[in-house]
Amino acid sequence: MTSDTATARRASTPAVGARRRVVVLAVAVVAVLVSVVLSLSFGSRPVSFDEVVEGISAWFRGEIPTDIGAIAVQSRIPRTTLALLAGAALALSGALMQAITRNPLADPGILGVNTGAALAVVIGIAFLGISSPFQYLWLAMVGAFLTAFFVYFVGSVGPGGTTPIKLALAGAATTAALSSLISAILLPRQSVIDEFRYWQVGNVGRAGWDTIGVIAPVLVVGTLIALLCASSLNALALGDDVAVGLGVPVGRTRIVAAIAGVTLCAAVTAVAGPIGFVGLMVPHAVRQVAGTDQRWLLPLSALGGAVLLTLSDTIGRIVGSPGEVEAGIITAFLGAPVLIAIARRTRMKAL
Repeated sequence: MTSDTATARRASTPAVGARRRVVVLAVAVVAVLVSVVLSLSFGSRPVSFDEVVEGISAWFRGEIPTDIGAIAVQSRIPRTTLALLAGAALALSGALMQAITRNPLADPGILGVNTGAALAVVIGIAFLGISSPFQYLWLAMVGAFLTAFFVYFVGSVGPGGTTPIKLALAGAATTAALSSLISAILLPRQSVIDEFRYWQVGNVGRAGWDTIGVIAPVLVVGTLIALLCASSLNALALGDDVAVGLGVPVGRTRIVAAIAGVTLCAAVTAVAGPIGFVGLMVPHAVRQVAGTDQRWLLPLSALGGAVLLTLSDTIGRIVGSPGEVEAGIITAFLGAPVLIAIARRTRMKAL
């Protein structure tokens, strides 16, 4: 896409006022609070709102409540926290990937980054005997970065360079190949299968403060880097020529934003498994209501992702009661129609 064409497309897009964006932000914050309350309320034992308040208050005071409902609430706080962090990170990762590639299909799951991180962790457990969240994290990051580089390389080969369709096809083929390798490693090893049976689908059910403590610093750094890239990503949306004219280092911006996006995805995959479609759905939904300004799109995507994954986890517990349906299954069920809708659009060459 030429810079003139990109500029024309932005010019033809209706402007979104600051007041509307503030309203969307307020709604998103309220939605996060509601999703937290719902997540703490529903599980194997539903609890009342008063018990939720009692459980949270006792947790802040460092006390163990005597009421069984409040105790259940406290046991769900780590799970809810991980769902919020993971959802925000995945949505932010997807928004970054869509911005730097100008590809409406860019998403950690579709581009194979999730699967690459998962394969690295599976290899580590099956052959290296790793068991700590810290080891999971670094292996997942190695797998995610290698996969991202490979998919981008394959998608850029041939006439026309990198295009949305070529990247999506390269990601789909890579995901299929890596998934087959994961199955080949798991099937002969029953102990590894038991370890990854739920993790491989995408699940936040085994959250703990130790795992959250390992990934939280990585997520904070990745998020800060992403937000600092927002203005430069806005310039990239106008085309590389215009961005260079505005003094934006195009290559460095893409590399830094890509590192932030892959790091966010890898950290989540290390502790929750390959959860797909969050990074695809949320940025598109936010773009419809808040416009394309990355300074608003990125933080709103993070809030939307937190809401989506937390509600998906809650729905999974309600639908599968007395057991549960993994959050990754719920997000896939919700995300498949979105992917179909995007694929049916005629103008898919760039955002």
